[in-house]
Amino acid sequence: MADNRGVLIIGEDAVLKGEVKNGNRIEIGGYVEGGVRASDVIVHEGGKLFGTLNSENAEIRGTIQGDVRVQQLIQIKRTGQASGKIKYGRLSMEEGGELTAHVRNIPPTLAGDLDLTVPKAGVVRITTADLNALDPDDKPENLTFHISNASGGYVALSSDPARPVDAFSQANLESGIVYFAHDGSNADTARFDVEVSDISGATSGAPQTVNVAVRG
Repeated sequence: MADNRGVLIIGEDAVLKGEVKNGNRIEIGGYVEGGVRASDVIVHEGGKLFGTLNSENAEIRGTIQGDVRVQQLIQIKRTGQASGKIKYGRLSMEEGGELTAHVRNIPPTLAGDLDLTVPKAGVVRITTADLNALDPDDKPENLTFHISNASGGYVALSSDPARPVDAFSQANLESGIVYFAHDGSNADTARFDVEVSDISGATSGAPQTVNVAVRG
């Protein structure tokens, strides 16, 4: 995230939850869950805003859902999707853009650096910095991570560290009870694939790989 000459830029890897305010312009390339207020707001392709927007003008190339109030012009480009309670002075919409009052289920998004380091034959706790789920319309207990293709070890819960699990919740992750256990093999790397689903069955898409470096 950078602030340059009155322009607040939220980069594509940024995740912000809460209120974001800037007098001039805010550009969103990452994930924002909360409220945004500025004279001009641009949601770039791939950018996501879930919550409230108050601005004079807005240009939507990514996704926005919630309570939107644009005093003057809202532009929805061909890659843009706007849904929820949307009020505006004037509207410009390119072919392919979407504008609807229907609030849709938002699929979860995988986040985190997807990297771990574990001692040989040891265990390491998986934190929300390593692996996380972003979903503004589901509670942590309703977001389920699914594990597959584990090699060099397994994922387990602290309540039974010797038993591999193939699923756990975001609530488990936030409680600090999810671990990766190394199997003691000589390879210097391990891995597992993961995807996340919500209570409606929507998923984060194709599984992504968590890479595990083995030390010792």
